[in-house]
Amino acid sequence: MKKRLLILSALFIAVTGNSLAQQDKLITHFIYDKMSVNPGATGFDRDLCATLLYRNQWDKVNGAPNSVVFNLEANMRRWFPGGLGLSFYHDAIGFNRQNNLLLNYSYPLDIGSAGTLGIGIGVGMVNFGQNPTWVPPTTQNDISLPVGFNSTNLDLNFGLYFKGTADWYAGISSTHLSESLLKKNINNFTYSYQTKRHYYIMGGKTFNNIGKDGKIDLQALIRTEFTKFSADINARYIWRDMLYGGITYRTIDAVGLMVGYMPINGLVIGYSYDITTNKLANVSRGSHEIALRYCYKLPPVPIQTSRHPRWL
Repeated sequence: MKKRLLILSALFIAVTGNSLAQQDKLITHFIYDKMSVNPGATGFDRDLCATLLYRNQWDKVNGAPNSVVFNLEANMRRWFPGGLGLSFYHDAIGFNRQNNLLLNYSYPLDIGSAGTLGIGIGVGMVNFGQNPTWVPPTTQNDISLPVGFNSTNLDLNFGLYFKGTADWYAGISSTHLSESLLKKNINNFTYSYQTKRHYYIMGGKTFNNIGKDGKIDLQALIRTEFTKFSADINARYIWRDMLYGGITYRTIDAVGLMVGYMPINGLVIGYSYDITTNKLANVSRGSHEIALRYCYKLPPVPIQTSRHPRWL
């Protein structure tokens, strides 16, 4: 019991007040979640894509993070240049709840035969709330313990994303550019939560014709807010665009195993299990993640023809 209380207290301290810990989510299938951390990648992959991700981090650890991500994005070239998307994610950590909702737009620039550069921006809101339930050692309430509050403010993201013609990509981006302060005064005491600017570097390449009917997909994502640093590196072997298996290494946190099934064109069903390697390894039963993604190829725009009035 004492161990659980210590873990819960550590989680609470790590995500409240003026904490310098990373605030953004961790996703093993980050290849399907580019837009929420880099709006420049909006609408690049297919015409219309919907992605749902659920992550149960550090299973069986009381108050450990649970995350839900939903992305909807489309290539809007039939109406105007660029990609448009909506990104939402929810984080629950201990007593804390964080929600982010952003509208993303990416403007494409063709760089000759090398590829396309997407210049993207995300505009929306961040909401943070906490609803602690304290059990003081006496029957009297301790006014120094934080109470529940909820606040909403502006949130801004920016990113550059380059997709090369030779099956590779690279991007650089920043989230929470506004570094919004969310606060509320309760009983003459101010409770606050400061969003901190995060920076990302991503990249990946696909190597085709590996073995019989296979290919290898390599991905990397680096994240920092100049206090903490972490990086994900994963590799997948994809067979006949129908099955995949892979491994992920996340610095100071976990080693993950990934499997996936693509029964029809455009549909991905993925699962990953992360083996905890940090200080929680003795109490955590690992992290579970489920990924669902479906991309719909819109029909081509019909070619408009006209006839000269004389030849009607």
